[in-house]
Amino acid sequence: QVQLVESGGGLVQAGDSLRLSCAASGRVFSSYIMGWFRQAPGKRREFVAAINWSGGSTYYADSVKGRFTSSRDVAKNTVYLQMNSLKAEDTAVYSCAAKRFGELTTERNYDYWGQGTQVTVSS
Repeated sequence: QVQLVESGGGLVQAGDSLRLSCAASGRVFSSYIMGWFRQAPGKRREFVAAINWSGGSTYYADSVKGRFTSSRDVAKNTVYLQMNSLKAEDTAVYSCAAKRFGELTTERNYDYWGQGTQVTVSS
């Protein structure tokens, strides 16, 4: 089992930055992919970013490429999502998730999920 706890959400203005954290505990294998997803009110959950736990390779949705950066601290069992130049359309509940198999942008491939953290960007 893997437990994931997000933190770092909040209310910011357009153009500001936030850093989300996702602390992992339990049996976190080096082969895991850690994903970030978001769900805005009335919309389906969508892929935002992912990072390979062992090698640190990253992947981003086109909508956040160049503005968001995912990183990890293996010693702390924590992954981060640095969000810069935030826009009103980035407002959503952000969740981290972990998986071992399957395509990384598909939420059903993820086995473990955090509870989510609210990010609100005012314009």
